[in-house]
Amino acid sequence: MPEGPTVRRFCSLVSPFVGQQVVKVGGRTKQIVLPDLMEKWIQDCQVHGKNLYVAFGCGVTPKATSVNAQEFDGEKSHEEKIGIDCPPNTETTTSPNNLSSLENEEHPRCKWLRFHFGLYGSVKVNELTHAKRGDKRGDWKDPVPRLILHFAAGSFLVFYNCRILWCSSPYVEPTCDILSVEFDKEKALRALSAPRPVCITLMDQQHFSGVGNIIKNEILFLAQVHPLSLGSLLPPETLRALIDHAVSFTAKWLRIKMQGEPMHYIIYMKEYCPKGHKVVKETIGPPHGLQRLTWSCPTCQERAQPEGHTQEQI
Repeated sequence: MPEGPTVRRFCSLVSPFVGQQVVKVGGRTKQIVLPDLMEKWIQDCQVHGKNLYVAFGCGVTPKATSVNAQEFDGEKSHEEKIGIDCPPNTETTTSPNNLSSLENEEHPRCKWLRFHFGLYGSVKVNELTHAKRGDKRGDWKDPVPRLILHFAAGSFLVFYNCRILWCSSPYVEPTCDILSVEFDKEKALRALSAPRPVCITLMDQQHFSGVGNIIKNEILFLAQVHPLSLGSLLPPETLRALIDHAVSFTAKWLRIKMQGEPMHYIIYMKEYCPKGHKVVKETIGPPHGLQRLTWSCPTCQERAQPEGHTQEQI
C-alpha cells in the first residue's frame, strides 16, 4: 500500500480543491452513500501516517490547509522542507505535518472521509487511469474508480483502490508519525528496544506511522541492521541510527515525490547490494499477521545473536 510520502503527495493533489463544491459524484464504492457528497464543500485535507482525511461541509470555510508542491523548493534541506527537527512556522497555514494543532471544532459542521489506500491505490486530478497491460485472459480493462468528485468548470478528483469511511475527526497521534514535526524519537527508541525483530516493529503503525515495506527495507540496509535482529540485542546507538535513517530517508522520498522524480532504491527488489553481495529475499511478518517480502544482505547486515545462544526464528 502507499506509504507516508506517497499519501502526502496525494494530499497535495487534493488540497487545491479546498473551498470548492461537489457538483456530481460517481464511483463504485459501496462503503458510503454517494449522494451524501452532493453539493458539499471540501473544507480541509489532512494526512496522518498512511491515511488521507478530507473534510466535507455545507458551507465554504476560509481556512487554507495542506502542504503543497510549491513549498518544496530547492533552497532548504529535505528535513527543513517538511519541518522535521525544525520549529514549526506558526505564521503559515495548517499543514498535515502538524496534526496535533487541528481540532474538529475548527470545522464544527463538517464530516471527514478517511481514505486508506490499497497496493495500487492512487489519486488522479482531471484524468482517469488506463490499463497498461492485459489481464490473464488478455483483456485490457481500465481500473474502475472507487470515487469520483466533480467540480465546477469540469475539474474532477478520482480515487482508486481505497477503503472509504466516514469519521467524526481525523485520528491524530503525531508523536508516532514519521513525517510529523512532533515525531518522538525517544518513544520510537523504546519501541525498537523490545525483544522482537526490528523489521516487525518498524511496520507497526502504532509506533512508526507512515513507514511501509519499502522504507523498512531501505533503512535497515542503510543502518546495516539485519531484519530479524531482536531490538533488545542491539545497542542504543544502532537503534538511534536506524531511527535517524527512517526520518531522513522518508523526508528525502517525500521531497522526490513532490518534485515528480523517480526514487532509486538501494536494496528493495535488488539482486545484489551496492557492494556486490547476493541479496536474500524472504517473507517475514508477525505470527498470525501480515507477511511481507523483505530484502537484506547477509554480509552487510549481520544478524545480532545473544551470547551463547541460537536466536529463534519467528
